[in-house]
Amino acid sequence: DWQRDLSISYDKIGDVQVAQGNLSAALKSYQSSFEIRQKLASSDPGNAGWQRNLSISNERIGDVQVAQGKLSAALTRYQSSLEIRQKLASSDPGNSGWQRDLSASNERVGNVQVAQGNLSAALKSYQSSFEIRQKLASSDPGNAGWQRDLSVSNERIGDVQVAQGNLSAALKSYQSSFEIRQKLASSDPGNPGWQRDIFVSLFKLARISVISNQKDRALVHYKEALSINEKLIKRDATNATWANDRRLLQAAIQELKK
Repeated sequence: DWQRDLSISYDKIGDVQVAQGNLSAALKSYQSSFEIRQKLASSDPGNAGWQRNLSISNERIGDVQVAQGKLSAALTRYQSSLEIRQKLASSDPGNSGWQRDLSASNERVGNVQVAQGNLSAALKSYQSSFEIRQKLASSDPGNAGWQRDLSVSNERIGDVQVAQGNLSAALKSYQSSFEIRQKLASSDPGNPGWQRDIFVSLFKLARISVISNQKDRALVHYKEALSINEKLIKRDATNATWANDRRLLQAAIQELKK
């Protein structure tokens, strides 16, 4: 269908504009795609593919609005995407793709709720995402993508629990995330993404230890994180993310030694 193809073209243009940092232009491109998809989805509500495409348009518009700081507008878009995905997942509970999409929507809603300071709502959204991802990961333990998704859910839940002052619960969430990431890294030692995930887990475990006034334990975690970071930088000294990780880590260690 040429209308569907046109909507895909608008999406691709929007993706390039986002990469260029031209958010207002990207928003227009994504909205053009959305308008086409809205008409297609309305013309045939039973077409699951068109419904999913509409959910993606809502999600992309929401992503741009988050980047622009328009949180309430983004939340509305994410919730619209979530509603579509809930219907798709309900219509075919065995479809793992619909389930994963739904978990992603719950996570995005939770991210905005955190940014708005609505921690109790964010925790519910993250837990909804976690429950889906736990089922997916259990159904196929060898699926690395689903395992990583689960580790991210544990981490996000832990972040909210830290913000709520529930440190014992946060520690359990972070440790669960860390254990998954250790397994992923062991299964593919050459994967730098898995290594950085471990770095992030160690950094967050260290921060919990700092807040709990367990400085010795925090220093152990920081040193383990530093070892991973050094190996990553040896692989690619030009990687800006890893270089920024190093600066954050060094500052944290210096603060701890005061």
